[in-house]
Parts: sequence; C-alpha cells; structure tokens
Amino acid sequence: MSTPLWVIVPAWNEGARIGATLDALAAQTDTDFTLLVVDNNSTDDTREVVGRFRAPFPIHLLVEPEKGVGCAVDTGFRHAIAAGAVLLARTDADCLPEPGWVAAARSALVSGGGLACGRITARRDEHGPFGRAFFRTLVVLAASFGRIRPAHRAPEFKAPYRMHAGNNMAITAALYEACGGMPRRPSPTDRTFLNRVRRTTPAIVHSRHMVVANSTRRIRAYGVVGTAKWYLDRGSGRHSADPR
Repeated sequence: MSTPLWVIVPAWNEGARIGATLDALAAQTDTDFTLLVVDNNSTDDTREVVGRFRAPFPIHLLVEPEKGVGCAVDTGFRHAIAAGAVLLARTDADCLPEPGWVAAARSALVSGGGLACGRITARRDEHGPFGRAFFRTLVVLAASFGRIRPAHRAPEFKAPYRMHAGNNMAITAALYEACGGMPRRPSPTDRTFLNRVRRTTPAIVHSRHMVVANSTRRIRAYGVVGTAKWYLDRGSGRHSADPR
C-alpha cells in the first residue's frame, strides 16, 4: 500500500462547477487517495452534488461554517492529518486537474519535496485565446513581481520565492503542522502560506507535471485592470475577494 494521501477541495456555492472537478479527480491515473470536500457553508446544492458522486476512491464531506477559503483549507488539512494522512494535495472546486496530477504530486513529495507547487493554465471552456493568453501573461508577471519584491527576499527565508498557487499544491503532513498551516482568513492566502513554508524549510519543489486548469472567471468579474491588480498583490479594490 502506498503512503496515505488525501486530496482536499474547499468549496463554496460551487454546485454548477464541482461536478467537473470531481470527474477530473476520478479520471486520475493514481486513484489511491481519499478525497475530502470541505464545504464552506454553501447556500446552493454543492453538498448534494458531492453526495451523489461515485468515484474509485473514498469521498468525505465536511462543513466548515467559518467563512474564508483559508478556514476551509486549514480545517480540511487538519482533519485529514488526524485521520492518518501523510501526504496532502489541494485543488479548488472550480479547477480541473490533469489526469497525472495526483501521481505527480505523490512523486514530488516522496522524492523529498516538503511542498510541491504545480503549473496552472486557464480553463478552455471559460475564455477564448485572448483570455487564456492574458491569464498566462498575468501568471508570468505575478511570478516575476513576487521574486523581486523586497518583502519576499528577507534573510529569514530558507528558499527563494517562486509563485505558488493554492489550487495546485501538495505538502507533507509534517511540514503543514510545522509551518503553522494555512492562515484562517478569506482569500488571498497563498503568499502568506508560502512564506510560512519558506521560513520553515528549503524543501520546496516545482513540478511541471502537476498541471491544473484554473478558472478565469475573475477576469470577467474584475476586468483586465482589476484582475492584473489582484494577481500583482494590489488587492481587489471595490470588488469582493470572491468573484462570485
């Protein structure tokens, strides 16, 4: 039997989208994992969609009433660890992991990575070529900005800054607990979490085989300028942190 791995999927009002995410997880080449969906107190049929789904792996559903993606993720990770998880992976309920995602995450962690970060692309069913190209540009700009930002280059960090997407990550249970876990707050949480890990260990790896198609609905909700500000860590302005 392989090392116990749990996949955590936080969700809030994702009844219309989470079915596709579940299908993508059921199509993984490595299905030796337990899936935990953490519902952040949805008011739609998210829980019903999850309850109806049948997959080649165990599925658990947990409700986290405290609002915020950080709260849902932290509750889910700690629940999985208490249940025996040694390896943890996360994607979001509006994302589509490619078939080799779980296998790549497991390989990266078993090979010595404490935190494994993957590659994100834009979902093809939400935007045309322009939207996807804009998303790729934003990812490159955000990654470059993060590397040169003075706050990310302090001597306290044990690893260089590399962009980390919370919807495409894997971490060992031991490191998750050692770094203090995900900040329990609404989005954004990714940079804060990455820097907690960077203060704890240099064992951060980047796997190009961990690929997740990311939702680009923020572009539609925020517009081009607003989305650029968000990805460049300039906040959401007058918009809600959640584009729904």
